[in-house]
Amino acid sequence: MQAMAVSDLEAGIKGMSLTELPYPHAAENDVVVRVHAAGFTPGELDWPATWTDRAGRDRTPSVPGHELSGVVVELGYGTTGLTVGQRVFGMADWTRNGSLAEYTAVEARNLAPLPADIDHVNAAALPISGLTAWQGLFTHGHLTTGQTVLIHGAAGGVGSIAVQLAREAGAHVIGTGRTADRDRTLALGADAFVDLDTEKLADAGDVDLLFDVIGGDILTRSTTLVREGGTVVTIAEPPEVFPRNGRALFFVVEPDRSQLIELATRVRDGRLKPIVGAVRPLAEAVAAFAPDKRTPGKTVIQVAGETR
Repeated sequence: MQAMAVSDLEAGIKGMSLTELPYPHAAENDVVVRVHAAGFTPGELDWPATWTDRAGRDRTPSVPGHELSGVVVELGYGTTGLTVGQRVFGMADWTRNGSLAEYTAVEARNLAPLPADIDHVNAAALPISGLTAWQGLFTHGHLTTGQTVLIHGAAGGVGSIAVQLAREAGAHVIGTGRTADRDRTLALGADAFVDLDTEKLADAGDVDLLFDVIGGDILTRSTTLVREGGTVVTIAEPPEVFPRNGRALFFVVEPDRSQLIELATRVRDGRLKPIVGAVRPLAEAVAAFAPDKRTPGKTVIQVAGETR
């Protein structure tokens, strides 16, 4: 099969190329998916798990990409809950070859059924950003109706979904970003926007939940806005400052079939829209990783010829 593989940690993007790799093996409780569309995280070539397996052994050449949408073509021994020919979407494992390939083997529990009226491109833009937003707001942040949430990076992949989910949940939503992000954030449903280039964070006022994707000084200064007993949730780094009598935590997104189903239901109903930027063929995945080629919204790699 064809796959976009990286041969050398030191080479990074320069070591990435379209190559022929063996068809993947479906281990126990795995499925093999014919990938129609795939997503990736630009910084994943810097992750240790991109280069080693669960035992820490080198596994280059490594196939990046951890979001996928496609069709099940094979079941591993003991696999239940999915069937051959079924449309699915979800997350590929962190320490195994990923989704920038014609076929990939994935633990069945990491995938959810994909409704027929959601196309593969939009589905591939949803898993990591959608699950991160859901888990940050609800699993860890315990956001409820009537609360105020401050969402950093509100126009980005995670932030744009978080804004939509928080608004639907009945929260008062304040987004932050750069000047060019204001109109996009407000159009997503945010009640207010703070421009990190020209405005003061204090303009956001007091909040019940801070959802951070930036870290550093922005995270530290924002924590002072959280009301007593409130919560700070970040995906950037372990927080060093805690709200008074409250919680501050760092988390890494985890696969969750039930949450993927919740997200897909909202996409079908028109309550949630993943923001897709560029759509590139597999042969152009190298260029998609380049910092100067990134566009607003999620870049999706179209692997199969059809998107539905």
